[in-house]
Amino acid sequence: MNVIEERFTVSFSYPVVFCRGLFAEGDETLTEVLGRDAAAPRPYRLLVVMDQGVRAAHPGLAERLTRWLTARHGVFELAAPIEFLPGGEFAKRQEGVVGKLVKLAYQTHFGRKDTFLAIGGGAVQDVVGYAAGIVHRGCRLVRVNTTTLSQADAGVGVKNGVDFGAGKNFLGTFAPPFAVLNDADFLPTLPDRDWRNGIAEAVKVATIKDAAFLEWLWAHSDALRMRDLEPMAAMVERTARLHLAHIATSGDAFERGDTRPLDFGHWSAHRLEAMTCYQLSHGEAVSIGIALDMAYAGLLGLVTPADCTRVVALLRECGLPVWCDELALRGTDGRLAVLEGLRQFREHLGGTLCVTLPDGLGAKTEVHEMDEALVERAVKLLRERYA
Repeated sequence: MNVIEERFTVSFSYPVVFCRGLFAEGDETLTEVLGRDAAAPRPYRLLVVMDQGVRAAHPGLAERLTRWLTARHGVFELAAPIEFLPGGEFAKRQEGVVGKLVKLAYQTHFGRKDTFLAIGGGAVQDVVGYAAGIVHRGCRLVRVNTTTLSQADAGVGVKNGVDFGAGKNFLGTFAPPFAVLNDADFLPTLPDRDWRNGIAEAVKVATIKDAAFLEWLWAHSDALRMRDLEPMAAMVERTARLHLAHIATSGDAFERGDTRPLDFGHWSAHRLEAMTCYQLSHGEAVSIGIALDMAYAGLLGLVTPADCTRVVALLRECGLPVWCDELALRGTDGRLAVLEGLRQFREHLGGTLCVTLPDGLGAKTEVHEMDEALVERAVKLLRERYA
């Protein structure tokens, strides 16, 4: 038997730009980021996909963007009229949505160096990112994130995914974007719950990576809850920096190993989203998941009761839930129904369970099994204190 084995590495780099006034008359941010590749053919061909919620919250944006692109004739070319997708989990759960985008790319003779321009929240970014990742095995993707959650977390990384059956993000790709544009001017029009969703991801990463940031969140919790844009923009950027630093320095950007520190609080969150038929938003479910894992970590002695109380109180102070009745639901076997999330998470990881928990505040550890009796006690604690 003859065996040839080669080892190689691939380097990725992409800018995450924090800006204001994207697509204003004199703004050239998109021109500059696409100009990073001097060899790319001009005009830059675009398929623009916009979240319908963004369109409704920003009347005239689609027309303004079309005029902005038309005014730069020779630099940009719209391969087709702007495509609109429903935002939220609905878009990720509809199998035909990705196929529609792939068909559009095929019909417009889209090339590998042409660009999907995705304007919307995390769910739309997931859908468009997945389509861009499978057309020609990967087209360019520029994300214009429009929510606190997508700007801070979901829209700055390298993952794309859509739901299949009961599996959240069962289908997906690891595909770094060509660029990410975070315009804070999109944030003031968000409904309250969407405004707060990104705060949950900030608390998540601060709890396991940055105790000083956790204190900053406490100091600004009132302002964040009351929709003060400047602290929110600062929170978004700091959270995104921590997220990107993990991707760049963990040695496992495409999650080939077992650890998932950025999924702290998520094993139960994904399950609760499905159990509530997605009436819980992702950020709300993550907030409850963080509260559950903090209570569990407290029972293990990884954090003090005071630390546990402080993190849960921070979530509540920012207007996020830390309890839902589905957390206490039981299956026909008498087990807590949320525990099915552990099996699904283990399957997602490839067979070996690895759950990130705080080890003090600002640090983390991983455990490879969860004591169901302790999860029961953690749920009971949350119900007694916060239901």
